[in-house]
Amino acid sequence: MSKVNKEVESLNRRNFMKGSAGVAIAGVSSTLFSSVSNADELDSQWNSHRHSTGKAFWTNIKSQFILDNSTTYMNIGTTGSMPKQVLKHYNNNNKTVAKYPWDMDGKFGSWPYVSDMVSDIAAGFGADPSEIILSRNTTDGMCSIINGLNLQSGDVILTTHHEHIAAMSPLNMVKQRYGVEIIEIQLPIYTGNEPVTEQDYVEAFREAIEQYSNIKLITFSHITYKTGTRLPAKEICQLATQSQIPTLVDGAHTIGMLDLDFHDLDCDFYAGSGHKWQCGPGATGILYVRDNMNRIKEWANGEKPYWAINSSLGHLDYLGIHYQLQYVGNDNYPAKQALADSCKMWDDIGRARIEKRVLGLGSLCKELLQKTLPNVYIFSPNVTGLTSGLTTFNPFELSVPESVLTEFRDRLRKQYGYIIRTTSFKLEIGGPDTYSLRISTHLFHDENDVIGLINAIQELYYDMA
Repeated sequence: MSKVNKEVESLNRRNFMKGSAGVAIAGVSSTLFSSVSNADELDSQWNSHRHSTGKAFWTNIKSQFILDNSTTYMNIGTTGSMPKQVLKHYNNNNKTVAKYPWDMDGKFGSWPYVSDMVSDIAAGFGADPSEIILSRNTTDGMCSIINGLNLQSGDVILTTHHEHIAAMSPLNMVKQRYGVEIIEIQLPIYTGNEPVTEQDYVEAFREAIEQYSNIKLITFSHITYKTGTRLPAKEICQLATQSQIPTLVDGAHTIGMLDLDFHDLDCDFYAGSGHKWQCGPGATGILYVRDNMNRIKEWANGEKPYWAINSSLGHLDYLGIHYQLQYVGNDNYPAKQALADSCKMWDDIGRARIEKRVLGLGSLCKELLQKTLPNVYIFSPNVTGLTSGLTTFNPFELSVPESVLTEFRDRLRKQYGYIIRTTSFKLEIGGPDTYSLRISTHLFHDENDVIGLINAIQELYYDMA
């Protein structure tokens, strides 16, 4: 047997099944998708099997992706993979647009051509159709909101020290252009030694809100891409709402992973990717604008607290924020339809089921890493409310140079066929970079994928240590 001992494998097999058996659905025909020719048939067949139980269902889900069988792809945090049927319709729609470029053969309805798509998927995110914009990606959504806010010198924006460039670039822009003060909150960082709780993160935001005045926005990642920690977004948004501060949530790693309800979350803006965990095409995303900005208008002093950026209709106020943000001229309608098709597939599977599946695999991954590597640092807390499908870890010392982990990542792919990525972050604001490896577990993985990965990591660790 491999170096993961039988006792540990047995223990974690039981823990995994306990955490995800209620969502693993069996008894589904292996031809569930193979004979499907259109989305309506797909919906019908899903509906007839959505209450099945067992392992076979997830095996069939896995078969719906054309990922290279010679490797195990575990870097969904960078980009996902379109399911077969989504890819099929995407290709067909591209042909339609090429054949009928003037009216696209009526394929996408009437102007602005995405209304039906939005209506189909909005409920799956706990939102009204008028609150959802199909954007290009998380970066597009973040830039559109931050650069559209009516900011002035002396205004304050709160963020954290673990944000993606999608947020930091537009934040730096408004800092340079308008003199806005950008305050980075020091997040608690889990290293496997000290316990962390959701309340620790809430208190970090509470202290910042109490310390600074004239705060015009709070923006943070729902799941940090650096460590894979899921922040208690609802509680943070509640703090902001109590002080009438708008919130913009970076949801690059939640769309398609978590069962989201934007109304329950009570944020004002939420920007997410379509190409990562949602497994749509590149340059697609979801942007949520709560109630067409009505709450922020009530909070604002001026008449226009927001200007529609990245829109061809910024001067047509009578159309409202939704149409102004959605319309960008000639759009990639096949790509946005493919995103909508992927979202509908997720809705049919059940987003709560997907979340449990992904988190169950992520939990197993973290447990096995802790059991099998003697000195591992795991930066992703395996704690209810804080865990995610991302597992960030370092099997060596914290001071290990980036080149060692890059070699580890590359050898893991070349010698064992597992594809993960490297990442880096600061434990403390102003401190040195800490380098790490990052694993993504998703709905097209299974327990054996995780066990095989940990076997390979353990063997490679002992070879390089």
